[in-house]
Amino acid sequence: MNVLLAGETFLATTSVAVGGDTLTSTQWTNGALVFNAALAAAGIAVTQIGGEHCGADFPVSLGGLQGFDAVILSDISALTLLVTPEARAGKAGPNRLNLLRSYVEAGGGLMLAGGYMGFQGMFGTARFADTAVEDTLPVLCLPHADGLEVPEGLQASVLDASHPILSGIDEAFPPILGLNKLRFRGDAESTLLATCPYRGTDWPLLALRKFGQGRTVIWSTDIGPHWLSTAFLGWRHYGRLMTNIVTWLGRGERA
Repeated sequence: MNVLLAGETFLATTSVAVGGDTLTSTQWTNGALVFNAALAAAGIAVTQIGGEHCGADFPVSLGGLQGFDAVILSDISALTLLVTPEARAGKAGPNRLNLLRSYVEAGGGLMLAGGYMGFQGMFGTARFADTAVEDTLPVLCLPHADGLEVPEGLQASVLDASHPILSGIDEAFPPILGLNKLRFRGDAESTLLATCPYRGTDWPLLALRKFGQGRTVIWSTDIGPHWLSTAFLGWRHYGRLMTNIVTWLGRGERA
């Protein structure tokens, strides 16, 4: 399998005041290192386009997307994909969210993972609500900031352990430290596999949908730190779970 991962890189700038002087440093981080290694160990090739490069380098044609069995968007906003170099220069061009919908309809696999810039976003800035990407998903984004930070940890409830995505996973998920709050679509094509109960609501954690000839999956928490706890990242079934998700995605009926 050949998978495209968009996002999961971060550039953090820190300023430190020392007396009358201010020192500034910048650090680049890739939050998908454990995820990429888990897929590589299963023989799945991952091409990652960091968030800072997606505006220029994310595919701008259906053919470009169809070179991949599955596409994963993780901690990357809708605007980052919408604002192409042409759009920034004031020229009309392709809408990459529409292209992703067409890609799934034609048999591609699409996964949206959570994070501060996932779904609608911790501060409402990811903005996938009311987009062509949302059309394909088993959930609906809330029309406002959706980030839920739970430092004491959330415990997932598995609803259908018999699904292939959960094959071989025979124990409870480790703690999850946050997620994006979403509303399960609940149509005949959508399946809810796991939730995280919090303050009287069972929030979707893992759900899937068949859309056109393709498939979509949502994982409403991180694929890496910090919402995935160190216990989850070090869990013996982490790689199996992520590999199962990506493998299921890549088995759509390609037109």
